Amino acid sequence: MEASLKIYTDGGCSGNPGPGGWAFVFVKKSAKGEEIIAKRKGGEKKTTNNRMELTAVMMALRALKKLTRTPKSITVLTDSQYVQRGITEWIHAWKNNSWKTSDRKPVKNQDLWLELDALNEEYSPKWKWVKGHAGNEYNELCDEMTQEAMGKM
Repeated sequence: MEASLKIYTDGGCSGNPGPGGWAFVFVKKSAKGEEIIAKRKGGEKKTTNNRMELTAVMMALRALKKLTRTPKSITVLTDSQYVQRGITEWIHAWKNNSWKTSDRKPVKNQDLWLELDALNEEYSPKWKWVKGHAGNEYNELCDEMTQEAMGKM
């Protein structure tokens, strides 16, 4: 069985804007089962929920460079439809419209979207939305870590 990697991410904010946190967990799946091989969290003093959701994914994809071997199969699981739909659907129109939304306003968080787009091109992960606070072990762990990071801001 070829090893695959699931990347769970979460970001949040207390107030919007306000102190925020982000987290990711790498779960490797192999013939031996699932195991956490990396996890990380961080935060910012004044940010937004969407920026933290994007940051969580970007930090996770950046961390792939530290793995000794990049898995052939990578799936990013996020509880943010903003991130999942943004990178799989909306980004194509934004790029075609010079980073403007359908109502001709500048895309929010363009700086983060540009980096995420480049990382997405580099690693070509599958993108899946998971319902937050629904008992998914690794999504719940990311949420706990996000809350911890937020509390330190």
